[in-house]
Amino acid sequence: MIVTVTPNPAIDVTYRADGLGPGVSLRVDAPAVRAGGKGVNVARVVRQTGRPVLAVVTAGGTAGADLLRDLVASGIRHQAVTVAAETRRSLALVDGAAGDTTILNERGSHLTGAEVAALRAAVLDGLGAAACLVISGSLPPGMPENFPADLVGAARAAGVPVVVDAVGPALFAACAAGADLVKPNLDELTATTGATDPVAGGRALLDAGARRVVVTLGGDGMVALDGARPDEVVRARLPRALRGNPTGAGDAAVAAAAVSLAEATSTTTLLRRAVAWSAAAVLAPLAGELDPGYEGLERDVELTHH
Repeated sequence: MIVTVTPNPAIDVTYRADGLGPGVSLRVDAPAVRAGGKGVNVARVVRQTGRPVLAVVTAGGTAGADLLRDLVASGIRHQAVTVAAETRRSLALVDGAAGDTTILNERGSHLTGAEVAALRAAVLDGLGAAACLVISGSLPPGMPENFPADLVGAARAAGVPVVVDAVGPALFAACAAGADLVKPNLDELTATTGATDPVAGGRALLDAGARRVVVTLGGDGMVALDGARPDEVVRARLPRALRGNPTGAGDAAVAAAAVSLAEATSTTTLLRRAVAWSAAAVLAPLAGELDPGYEGLERDVELTHH
């Protein structure tokens, strides 16, 4: 079973329109509204591929109640930690004409020390049945930056591989704790390491203690580095660009990495899955979904070794 933890989940609200621009007034259909946050999106993707998953989340207020109702309706097994603060919302504006998406992410609200402890306990309870742990997404304001690292240490002690999708000090701390795989995108990598080159930034994370690093580059695919072979760089991409909604593409890559670690597959299989599932997420209408052709896309992924 894949266990995902989302300390700062959200209600995702997605509007679709053509011709978005400054000062424009448009009539739109009712938005799609569903439970979101990076770890929740990862859980959705894992479930769609037919594998068991447990999503550990916080939930508070009216938005939190909406989030839990949607998880139930979606058939996603979950463990919720009730918190006093209102669960945040995320707004995606998809411009069909331009083929791009603008996202407004609320920061979320502070959790109390007791709430953070309860979240940690819920994750530890799930480790007994876990084949891989995914720690994904932003931390609520004020949450200790070492929270992901603490969970990495607990998972490693239990013999469970860990994938971390984080940024800044939290990512560095997770690397130092020995995360099996970390997956920043290029912007997150630059914000964390200061490097604009994905290889240089990835090596900085290996030096910090990560075992493997996968950097997502949008339409340019991914770059992967392995601490066991630090001089080797593997690049993976599809031979063609895809148009769609990129929201959740990185989460699909994380889901692919988690499934691959849980199944102890090769790095080649992991990268093919990650690129294919990420691309299939771009072709799907909402974050946390894959286009049905995701398995066929794996055959089209091009790998180069340097």
